[in-house]
Amino acid sequence: MRASRLLSVLLLLQNRGRMTAEELATELEVSVRTVYRDIEALSASGVPVYADRGRAGGYQLVDGYRTRLTGLTEEEAQSLSLAGLPVAAAELGLGTVLAAAQLKLYAAMPEELRTRAGKVAERFYLDVPGWHRGIESLPVLSAVAEAVWQARRVRIRYERWGQRIVERVLDPLGLVLKAGNWYLAGRCEGSDRTYRVSRILELTDLGEPFDRPADFDLGEYWRQWSEQFEQRMFPRIAHVRMSPKARMLAPFYTGAVGARAVREAERGSGEDGWIEVDLPVEPGESAVGELLRFGPDLEVLGPPELRARLAERIAEMGAAYA
Repeated sequence: MRASRLLSVLLLLQNRGRMTAEELATELEVSVRTVYRDIEALSASGVPVYADRGRAGGYQLVDGYRTRLTGLTEEEAQSLSLAGLPVAAAELGLGTVLAAAQLKLYAAMPEELRTRAGKVAERFYLDVPGWHRGIESLPVLSAVAEAVWQARRVRIRYERWGQRIVERVLDPLGLVLKAGNWYLAGRCEGSDRTYRVSRILELTDLGEPFDRPADFDLGEYWRQWSEQFEQRMFPRIAHVRMSPKARMLAPFYTGAVGARAVREAERGSGEDGWIEVDLPVEPGESAVGELLRFGPDLEVLGPPELRARLAERIAEMGAAYA
């Protein structure tokens, strides 16, 4: 246990530079006193770690010191083949770079671990895009990624919903791969916005560097944006009764939003296994088609106008098949 923690301390200092004892303790979930003992143990073993005193002080390694790749467990070695996204790397123009890095990494492993990692690659394959979806054409993706990496301002021609073309000047802050689709998070006119990369018709690198906001967290931004996107896509709530079969189908018919609504339903199921759920649905006629997919395994209880509209459509379907 301690050997693993000492290796973690070493890798943290190697990757992050100077860190205080309090920061190391928080990262490793141990006491500050334990960090002091671990630093002493590293120094005694020959690792060139030293401390700077004062308010801006902390521990750091001697400049240029790098540890060799050691300490990989069997499970860690096996996970290496699953850690990368080769298709995504190729789209970003990093396919050959990723392949070279994997070769070097595998070459540094002991033979036994290299064999186990290779077995994982032979037995598991990651296919990112969802079913019934082709790979989007992304001629500007590599240019977008370069602008994100270099923190350079860009001008884009963008096709919004409804085929309306707009032009925007923005600071590209990050790229997100979601269900096989690439999205660009960018700051435009002081606000953070999201652009689907496949809808960027043209990109011009303006060659102007920008200061990346220190408080921007890409993961947190995407989480909040996704929640807001779901609220816009599913602004209505249908109060429904669902059979066990309908609850099983909810993730396939209504996606993560419906699956979450089913999980969070607090009303108890009846003797027949049916349960009442407040199900987010799309606006207008789209909600009718969405709910009809469940057939007799779902009953809409409200709102009244939605229930009435479904009754009309069901009657029309019955007349067509009479």
